[in-house]
Amino acid sequence: MKKVSFSIKTFGCQMNERDSEIMGQLLAERGYVESMDMNDADVVIVNTCSIRAKAEQKAMSLLGALRKVKKKRPGMRICVAGCVAQQEGLELCERMPHVDLVLGTQNLYALADLLTSLDGTPKLAINLSDSYEIPAFIPTLAALPHSSADHIEQAPAPAARPFRKFLTIMQGCNNYCTYCVVPYTRGREVSRKVTDILDEAHALVDAGICEITLLGQNVNSYGRTNPVTADGGRYTFSQLLRDVAAIPGLQRLRFTTSNPQDLSSELMRCFGEIAILCPQFHLPVQSGSNAVLSRMNRRYTRELYLQQVQELRSVRPDIALSTDVIVGFPGESDADFEQTMELLEEVRFHSSFSFKYSDRPGTRSTGFADKVDELVKSERLSRFQHRQDEICLEQNLLYLGKSLPVMIEKQSEEGMVGRTESNHIVHIAESLACVPGDIVRVTIHHAGHHSLNGRLIPPQQKGAA
Repeated sequence: MKKVSFSIKTFGCQMNERDSEIMGQLLAERGYVESMDMNDADVVIVNTCSIRAKAEQKAMSLLGALRKVKKKRPGMRICVAGCVAQQEGLELCERMPHVDLVLGTQNLYALADLLTSLDGTPKLAINLSDSYEIPAFIPTLAALPHSSADHIEQAPAPAARPFRKFLTIMQGCNNYCTYCVVPYTRGREVSRKVTDILDEAHALVDAGICEITLLGQNVNSYGRTNPVTADGGRYTFSQLLRDVAAIPGLQRLRFTTSNPQDLSSELMRCFGEIAILCPQFHLPVQSGSNAVLSRMNRRYTRELYLQQVQELRSVRPDIALSTDVIVGFPGESDADFEQTMELLEEVRFHSSFSFKYSDRPGTRSTGFADKVDELVKSERLSRFQHRQDEICLEQNLLYLGKSLPVMIEKQSEEGMVGRTESNHIVHIAESLACVPGDIVRVTIHHAGHHSLNGRLIPPQQKGAA
């Protein structure tokens, strides 16, 4: 008997990637099989993001294309999940009548039951509750069932064993930055129970995972808004980092994302005290101008941010810093933008994600009157990105001649590709009998703007290196 197949298309951030993994597992546990061909799948899930206008536009374009597919295959079921689903709700059903299920961000774990209950009319599941709790969830690490060809035509080859995973520790946000939809699409901040996080982390490591990234909208505030321990006692993100890092067998630990307003010295010290905590930190600044930061409702100053950078580098001199920057925020003057450029020169980020400001539905900045001209925004973004690319290369050149541990991600006919603790991609021309997740030592001999090239250090030389 042919099993029901599903396909998931993910837009946006790492939180969405993790949510898609969870949805895939929930369906697999109910006997669904994964299809790599969206046009042939019985159930198609479009997991959306509305943080940036471009990601939302791509998702809507895909939904438009799926309308034609569904006309040919009326039995196909289409689900829209994620932030756009939460944001648009009933309006999405009216605009896209071929959509069967609109799944909000707090209804993720009900996906399988909701699909079963579909009766031919669009179903909405978009309620947001301030008392929401993230359910306990233990991942299944066997590759999502790439079943035999009698279930899915041209079944894909089995995936390589997983070696790293995201682990959600919190959801939502209470900061209400004036440009951001997260509090409206993912709800108020809720921290996951410590026991649930540690149970999942242990399960991951027991299954062979050697790198974990802890995920949240603002991990620095973990545990502040709801009890996370059985006795309701105080428990900080720094404590969570130490408890996860203590799990035997875990080799690398990362986290994202942080808000500078909640960054403590206790957390910064973790980079010097936790051996497996990777020396890589994504700390969004958004703007180098205090006036713009104030209009954004970012509750820190340029001076505090630079002080934090100095403290981080005193704790861990080799830390690789990355950031987010929005150019052309309403009211941003030429002088404001110059302050962002000056901050870029002072901090010298290893990388950054930079975007032109765009209005997002329901946010306060949508109503701000002093919008920056699109041409000006484009010119500023181009200038920022050009200089950032130059700095990326300058920073990467500092790795030349260094011997670094590299975690292998994949092998090919050309050699191997891996990643350093500082999150740099490394291309290795040689091959070695190893699997993804193994760590080799490499000498860097070439640096590009966005990656490094290295040569393997023979195993017998590792001790000397």
